[in-house]
Amino acid sequence: MTDSFRNLARSLTSPPEDAAVIVPNDAVDLPELIRALYVGSGGDVTVKMAGGAQVTLASLPTGMLIPLRAARILATGTTATALVGLW
Repeated sequence: MTDSFRNLARSLTSPPEDAAVIVPNDAVDLPELIRALYVGSGGDVTVKMAGGAQVTLASLPTGMLIPLRAARILATGTTATALVGLW
């Protein structure tokens, strides 16, 4: 497959190149920091940010894409479902 952009540096503002379903977990960090979170079904999402802060993002709507650098999506406090991490 041709990729005209393969020689350009990735940045936080460039489109994600990979994705994975996220299963919230109170004890285990994600395998790598995400750069965005897609919320498939709305609700609250509690995250541990790359810098260590823990915060609940309340009342996120279905279909929202949130640019953030998170290390963990916690089960406690998370009511949103169908979460996808983007890299």
